[in-house]
Parts: sequence; structure tokens; C-alpha cells
Amino acid sequence: MKRIATLGLHHDHAWSNLEELQATGRAKLVAAADTDAELLEHYRTRFPGNTYSSYEELLDSEELDAVYIFASNLLSEDLTVLAAEKGLHCLVEKPMAATLAGAHRMMQAAEENSIRLMINWPFAWWPQLRHGIAMAQAGELGQLWQVKYRAAHQGPVELGCSKQFCEWLYDEKLIGAGALMDYCCYGAVLADVLLGKPESVTGVKISTGLKPDLHLEDNAILVLSYPHALATTEASWTQIGKLTSYGTTLYGSAGTVHIEPDHDGRILLANAEHPEGISLEIPPQPEHLQNASTHFLEAIDHPEMGLHPLCNATHGLGAQWILEEGIRSASNG
Repeated sequence: MKRIATLGLHHDHAWSNLEELQATGRAKLVAAADTDAELLEHYRTRFPGNTYSSYEELLDSEELDAVYIFASNLLSEDLTVLAAEKGLHCLVEKPMAATLAGAHRMMQAAEENSIRLMINWPFAWWPQLRHGIAMAQAGELGQLWQVKYRAAHQGPVELGCSKQFCEWLYDEKLIGAGALMDYCCYGAVLADVLLGKPESVTGVKISTGLKPDLHLEDNAILVLSYPHALATTEASWTQIGKLTSYGTTLYGSAGTVHIEPDHDGRILLANAEHPEGISLEIPPQPEHLQNASTHFLEAIDHPEMGLHPLCNATHGLGAQWILEEGIRSASNG
């Protein structure tokens, strides 16, 4: 049974992932570290193990096989390097880092210490999205010429995110940007998986003024250009309602696929035979693709197994390059 600790609790995605880890029955959650006393107390009411206010002290004190990293994007860079240097496998919550330089450091530390580095993108566990990716990669849509993704909600505070989460989401240094980094990252990794590195990235970010206390952009879009294709990835922290949120569309020369969000979403295909579109049946999925924890544990137990492309750190690094180019473009016009 693998011994796992979590470094960082100030990313709200931590709690559901720790619950899933516990439910596998394949790992023992032995410790958690964060500098926030309230988060540590909340951890103690729900999970077992020791708690630390120092990340370094946890790593020096516990016998571990792996760590979960649920910290700010910037802190995740350093924590990954620290854990990798101790030979610990790392699951890092999306996006990979706050900066491209930090993502490179993480990759280098993982390679030098021969550890598994997995980036957890929550939409990777939607079976219909994985099926759409597999269809495109198998050529079932013909030549893929556009990848489109939009992530949007009314804003972290309005969504009910914790104060600790919002504190760093609204800090440009700790997150890497605003809505652009938080939500354009999904479409960036999807484009990197399906189309590779773009020739150019054009970024636009705006502050609508709807959040007077927010000093970062609340809306952004990146346009990725390829020799015979393009990709768009959109982000919003001001959208009312869920219409158009988290939808994925793949356009190919032989068909169009639209992928609805969440675990129970549909995948719809339009082609010459079905121009109005039909709902596809999703084939049975491997058990280890149930969630981040099942996939991570399987990858640790089977070093020869490849991570799902969305979770592969190489594509995480590619997404980080796209984001950094988008930020540069949006900043200098």
C-alpha cells in the first residue's frame, strides 16, 4: 500500500481528490502540510495522518512513496522539485506551474530523479472527452482543423471558493495571470495533445469592470495558429449561468464532434451521414481512468504504463508554453 502525503491544502480541488484517494483502498494518506492553521484543522476533521505547517518538515519526517501537490501555481513549482529530489512521485493539480521556467524545472527534477510526474486536469476524467480525443487521434474525424474549448463561471468568490483559494487566484504572481491562466489552460493542453505546438499564439485579456476589486483580467481568449489548423481557448470569470461553459468542439474534414461537460455529458457526432448530429455510445473505459487517484496509483505500480496524454507532463509543459506566449501577446498587443 502506497504511503502518500499532500503538500498544500489551499487549492480547493484538494478535498475531493483526497476523498477519491481514500476510496481506492490502495494507498494510505499519512500526512498533510500547509501554512494555514484553519486548513490544517479542517484536514484533521476529515482525514488521518500527521499535519505540518512546514512542507520541508513533512518531507524530512515521513516515509513516503508519493505526494499530492495542491498549492498555488507558483508554490507547486518549488514543492515538486523538493519532492522529486527525495525520489517521490508527484501528482500536481493543473495547470502545471505559474511560469514556463518553473515547468521546465519540474520536468528536469522528475527526469533526473526518475519519478512519475502527473498533471491532474479535472476534465481528463470525463469519459466522453477521452473518447473524442481518441476519435480525433484515430483519424475518425478526418483532418482536424479546429479545436475549441470554453471554460467559464461567474467568478471564484461567486462560485463559493474558499478564502484561501481566492487569495492566490487573485494574486498575479502566485497564479501566473488571472482568468487567462486559471481557465485558458484547459484549452491549451487540449490543443497541445491534438495539434501540437502552434506556430503562433495571439492573446487578448480584458477587465470588464464588473469586479471593481479585481486587479487581474476576468476574461481572456487565446487563438493558436497552425499550418492547416487553429485552436481557441476561452476563459471567463463573469459568465452568468452554465450555458456554453466547459464545452469542447472538434472540427475535422470528415466530421464534427461536440463534447458536453461533466461525467455524465454526451458526445455528439455530425458527419455526412448524420448532418444534424447523433449521440454516440461511449465504449467501456479502463478502471484506472476512473479518476486522478486510480490513474496515478496505476502509473506508480506500472512504470511501463503511459499516462493519459492530458496528464502527461510533456503536454503540461506544452500548455505552459502556450499560456506564456498568450500572456505576452495579451500584454504587448
